[in-house]
Amino acid sequence: MIKRRAIEIALKAGTGLLLAVSLILTFTVSDYYIFNRFGQFDFFFILSQWVKKAGLLLLPLAVFYGKRCCADIAKCVLPLFAVISCFMFGEFFDVTAVTADSTPAELVYAQFNEFMPKSANIALFYASNVLFLAVCALLVARDGWGVRAKSFVYLPAALVGCMPLNMFENFFEIATIPETSFLRFKNFTVWHFLMLAVLICFTVGAYYFLKRKSRKAQEEYLAAAAIVLLIQYHSKDSMLIGDGYNVYHTLFAVVPLFICNIGVYVAALSVFLKKRILYAMAFFVHAAGALSVFVYFGRDDMSNYGIFCSYSILYFCLTHCLLFALSVLPSALGHYRFKMKHCMIPLAYYFGVIVVATLASALVTSASMGFSYGGYTLTEGEYLMPNYAFTQINPFPVELPVWGVTVWRYEVNMLYIMLLYVFYVALFFLLNGAYYSFLAIRGRVLRRKASGGAGELAQEAAVAEDNRSKTDENEEK
Repeated sequence: MIKRRAIEIALKAGTGLLLAVSLILTFTVSDYYIFNRFGQFDFFFILSQWVKKAGLLLLPLAVFYGKRCCADIAKCVLPLFAVISCFMFGEFFDVTAVTADSTPAELVYAQFNEFMPKSANIALFYASNVLFLAVCALLVARDGWGVRAKSFVYLPAALVGCMPLNMFENFFEIATIPETSFLRFKNFTVWHFLMLAVLICFTVGAYYFLKRKSRKAQEEYLAAAAIVLLIQYHSKDSMLIGDGYNVYHTLFAVVPLFICNIGVYVAALSVFLKKRILYAMAFFVHAAGALSVFVYFGRDDMSNYGIFCSYSILYFCLTHCLLFALSVLPSALGHYRFKMKHCMIPLAYYFGVIVVATLASALVTSASMGFSYGGYTLTEGEYLMPNYAFTQINPFPVELPVWGVTVWRYEVNMLYIMLLYVFYVALFFLLNGAYYSFLAIRGRVLRRKASGGAGELAQEAAVAEDNRSKTDENEEK
């Protein structure tokens, strides 16, 4: 018993350390760089890095959620590919954004983007492989060598969930596709409406898939979705040499101060920790935030999504679909019931986000006015505009008067900031009004079916609805 407990502790510590090292590696020019360059790197190195991405999903589920199927896959598959990656990396560690054609401004920003020395990158890379091997060895010590063949049914799902989305860029050259091409993703095109349809179908499909499963199974699937969201979300961080998601081309731009960036962590933590305050923040703030950008993506001139199958749009669609689903499904499945009295903390939280994002945006822009390298200092037009939480650039094609307040060297339009807060708060209440309307209509339909003798199932559904409300009240007390 003592030995097994020691193994469990070691497993949790090893997995946690592996996740931390993997997170740090994403802030280097890390392995996502290789996936849209099949011709430059060895096939087995690319495959091994993809399998290890799936390992970042399998190991937490095996260790923290006790999923035997994930443990079976991990201890059979991961060691082989961890070892392969140690010998097939080629010129990967020599990747740099600096070329003979780099402009002085690009050299200035390269000193920040390539902040990690090559030796540190190599050390972390090998440390992650050692941790993969160590955790898999501990799984063998805990569960033995035996595996069940049916466990491997879930391997394709893990690989698809952790698929590097920039792989599709191997099949087209974006520079050769005209801006006016039908393939380009812009507001209110067929691709825009397709993404909105995908969001609706994804969320509704996930609800009907989960609603007939046990509470434990629902929690496990939601946790798996949250882990996939975190893995895919951090894929953008390693695109710092300039081929990343939309505006994420510098280290400063990956600071998670956009509302949906923070929402990734809030929604994931709400699933992991099952805390009412996190559920409320995810449901009231981040569901509306994720939905709003599907309805309107911002001015086309401030976006660079490329074509419908480029990394930017695939990344956006997958992460925001997962964010929206994780924000609403716990409530839809009855794990948590939002009530309007719960909105005060989310409102204060969003106010804090706007204040911090405004100050951070102004400070980063002000600091960039003094950035220099090799005797060259950035000039106007080259300064960094991180635009955290849209506090610097108005996404709507409407000009606003300027009521300026200078923070260090940058003038903040306080009128715009206040209107931005009011606008999003209105969206939050609008979405929740739609939620309550849906509940009222649903309850009326269920009661009508029950009273009209539409069958035993309808009666049971109405009773279950009432019981769930009472349960929520009791849990609050």
